[in-house]
Amino acid sequence: MNEAGAETGAEPGASLGYEAARDELIDVVRRLEAGGATLEESLALWERGEELARICSRWLEGARARLDAVLASEAGEAGEDAAGAEEAAPGE
Repeated sequence: MNEAGAETGAEPGASLGYEAARDELIDVVRRLEAGGATLEESLALWERGEELARICSRWLEGARARLDAVLASEAGEAGEDAAGAEEAAPGE
């Protein structure tokens, strides 16, 4: 995430970028899968993993929304261009 987004809180989990959250989540999963942690440590790791998964999900949802907005905008512009071309050449 960029600095501006972190300052405005525009993105959920703004203090942690997608890549950082993903990397930490991978580490948490590895530690849980390796075993050897106490029950309390395992629960803490699991809770952190859930939080990181939510942060990643929000980032991905935000990215999808941005892509959808751009695609919708481009589709709208293409539709306007086609309508303008039809009006410019009536009766052909």
